Order: sequence, then structure tokens, then C-alpha cells
Amino acid sequence: MQQQTKTRTNRALANKQSGFAYAWALMAVLIMGIYLAQVGEAWQNRAQRAKEEELLRTGAEIRRGIRLYSEQNMMQGTQYPKTLEELVQDPRSPTPRRFIRKAYKDPMTGEDWGYISAPGGGFMGVYSQAKGKPLKQQRFPPDFANFANQNTYQDWKFANWPNGKALKR
Repeated sequence: MQQQTKTRTNRALANKQSGFAYAWALMAVLIMGIYLAQVGEAWQNRAQRAKEEELLRTGAEIRRGIRLYSEQNMMQGTQYPKTLEELVQDPRSPTPRRFIRKAYKDPMTGEDWGYISAPGGGFMGVYSQAKGKPLKQQRFPPDFANFANQNTYQDWKFANWPNGKALKR
């Protein structure tokens, strides 16, 4: 008889505690979900910052290539290139002239750049066609000072402006 009472007591106690294990499991899943969301956001921010650095580096190289192209071709009447490929290898020259290493794609989208039309034809600069808001908003090098506090990557213009200075907004 005493054995039966112990068994009933143990079963009743087990039934009362069985709900707590489920609650603890749900709590653990919730905490892990919050943690993984924060880790995912940090990873995404790190990847976006790396793309922004690549955008600044690539855009600066293209702008430098346009400037060199313009300086060397000013006397020939065509001041600006018509395509990025002309910056990779100038077709008008008997000896290969390279102003940039390759025809880079937009690092933010992986697609073609947006082109800033030049007076007289060709293009005088490029910009990213990404619509996102840049994480980097301050502390740009002097050449990119006008990129501060811009709303989209499309506002970051890498251009060889006719007066030699970036347009202020």
C-alpha cells in the first residue's frame, strides 16, 4: 500500500514539473534567436562596410583614370571616355595605354555603374546605382568630403568635374 502511495505521489509531482521543462526549452530558443539576430545584424553591417570601402577604392581609381585620360586627350579634342573599356585600353593609341586596371563593376550591386554625362559627349564620372543608405556618414578623406551625410549610395559621385572640384550640395 505504501508503494502505491509513493508511486501516485511521484506521478503527481512529475505531472506538475513537466510544464516547466517545456517553458525552459521555449525560453532557451527565444534567447538563442535574439542572440543570432544580433550576430546576423553585426555580420551584415561588417559586410556592408567592406563593400563601402571597395566602392570608395574602386570609385577613386575610376575617377583618377578619367582625370588621366582627360589630361592626355585634351589636345585631341575628345576630353572624356565613352566607355570604361576605353580607360582599360585606349583604342586610339598605337601603344596600349591603360588608365585603370579593368572595367570594374559596381561593388554594391555587382552590376554596371551609373554614368555622369560629360559636356561634349562621353562620361566624366560614375556612381553606384544601389539605393541603400550608406553606413559611413562621416570622416571621409578630403577627396570625398562631399560624401558626408548623403542619403543613398547614388549620391556618392566619383567624377572628374570640369572645374577640378567636386560639386558641393
